[in-house]
Amino acid sequence: MKKVLIVHAHPESKSFCSSLKNEAVSYFQLQGAEIKVSDLYAMGFNPIGDKHDFTELQNPDFFKYQMEQVNAYQNGLFTPELKTEMEKLEWCDTIIFNFPLWWFGLPAILKGWVDRVFAMGLVYGAGKGVYDNGIYKNKTSFLTLTTGGPEIAYSNTGKNGNLETILYPIQHGMLYFTGMTVMPPFICFSPARITDDERKIQLDLYKTYLGNLKNVAPIYKAIE
Repeated sequence: MKKVLIVHAHPESKSFCSSLKNEAVSYFQLQGAEIKVSDLYAMGFNPIGDKHDFTELQNPDFFKYQMEQVNAYQNGLFTPELKTEMEKLEWCDTIIFNFPLWWFGLPAILKGWVDRVFAMGLVYGAGKGVYDNGIYKNKTSFLTLTTGGPEIAYSNTGKNGNLETILYPIQHGMLYFTGMTVMPPFICFSPARITDDERKIQLDLYKTYLGNLKNVAPIYKAIE
């Protein structure tokens, strides 16, 4: 049975971005999948990686975040909040980042989730490989996102630039870095500037997208 983790980052539960998250939950439930959702704003998730991530420090006199992550992984010293999110990450075989594109990247709360949960020792480093040798070759991932600007703004000639390039640090530098198979993203352009009927069409398109994932070539896949 598929195990799906949705990491959702939008402060408004009535937003279209949140509707996409709800659509994914409904779809996967109908498929008989197990679903877990980390609704970061609802959780009050703290995006700041710092000493508070650990119940004990290896070196209290000079704080080095990655070193402390490795030590915490090896000695069970992550705080309960982080352990819970790390357990979700380890549990899932599909992970979805569901978010609005803010300033050409992830909202800070979601970037902070990656900073803290994709910890050195757990996800990479300490003898673990990356990319084709990453530990999450058994996991599939994709982005579901909304934009403020229209689609034309993200074309090769658009003012905002090519969206594939904008998403590269996320899809390549976070997801594929850990070995995950990365599927093409689902993007709803400028949902705030379309009608309710058009938004319903977008939700139907998302449902179709989810149903067709198994037939789509990934953007990145580790070489066996």
